[in-house]
Amino acid sequence: MVDSKNLELKIKDSAKEVLEKKIKPGQVVLLALNDGSNGYSKLGGTCTIGANFQLVLLDHKDPEFSIKVNNNMGLDMYTSDKELAFLDDGLVLNARNATLSLSSNEGIIDGGVTISEFKGEKLSADEMKKLGGKIC
Repeated sequence: MVDSKNLELKIKDSAKEVLEKKIKPGQVVLLALNDGSNGYSKLGGTCTIGANFQLVLLDHKDPEFSIKVNNNMGLDMYTSDKELAFLDDGLVLNARNATLSLSSNEGIIDGGVTISEFKGEKLSADEMKKLGGKIC
């Protein structure tokens, strides 16, 4: 598990190109699980726990995602303590053929990181519970 006080993400040039096309100035970026464990995830089921990550683009900060992710692009990026259990030292975001991957010193964490601009309301606890009951 990575240290929340010194969380660092290196964004490689290929990933920078992808992000620059998607992220608008002033947006907040969340490094969030995409496994039904938070209100931004629409995936669910036991096979996705800790295996899927997403970058969620917001117009404002979310208090549930309060851990600063330092990065070499200067993005206003955050994650939460739930994600930390699945992250290790040496985080790198890379892209190949416009597909983002997240890795660490331990290896690939997710080879298909998605980016989504979030609008509307986060899923409720009941909606998240229903997703969690699905089998992949």
